[in-house]
Amino acid sequence: MNMRSFTITGLIISLVLLNACGGKPEIKGLTSGTTVVAFGDSLTFGYGAGDDESYPMVLAGLLGCQVVNAGVPGEDSSAGLRRLPAVLAKHKPNLVILCSGGNDMLQKQSKVKTKMNLNSMISLIQNAGAEVVMVGVPEPGLLLKVPSMYEELAKDYELPFDSKTVKTILSTSSLKSDLVHPNAEGYRLMAGEFSALIRHAAGN
Repeated sequence: MNMRSFTITGLIISLVLLNACGGKPEIKGLTSGTTVVAFGDSLTFGYGAGDDESYPMVLAGLLGCQVVNAGVPGEDSSAGLRRLPAVLAKHKPNLVILCSGGNDMLQKQSKVKTKMNLNSMISLIQNAGAEVVMVGVPEPGLLLKVPSMYEELAKDYELPFDSKTVKTILSTSSLKSDLVHPNAEGYRLMAGEFSALIRHAAGN
């Protein structure tokens, strides 16, 4: 194993241990008939990697069920909120992975408004009969930090929550295609971490 592979392996092990610590909110168990919708912006779409290298594509293989890539590059949370009802109606998911808000921060939009939009998205998803996994996205800057609104919403709604994976990837040059997007290896790491979180919460 070369040094680069050793470093990436170490990151994966560290993230698994961090995300597995403590109790996690529970979600329903996964089956081959489960439909997961990955909802968000370019981080979900897979910008910076090949069509079959986005995290939803990799995650489908890890979970053994359908994972719909509902990512739209450049979308902020307001546009996502407007788009979400049609996505829920079309795919009727059992579970939605919500990864939104990054473009709001890039555009320096109000965090109060972003939190309100995310709150509304969670309500829409749950009212449609689906469960939610929340993904925290770091604010751009020298020292990447995930805004507290993500954790606050995850606690309020008792959602499985990943606050570390995107931050770790965007802090590691070998996992990025540019300043704000993972490369194929970064998306594989996202898929692996989200799979571990979902399986832990589902008891699979």
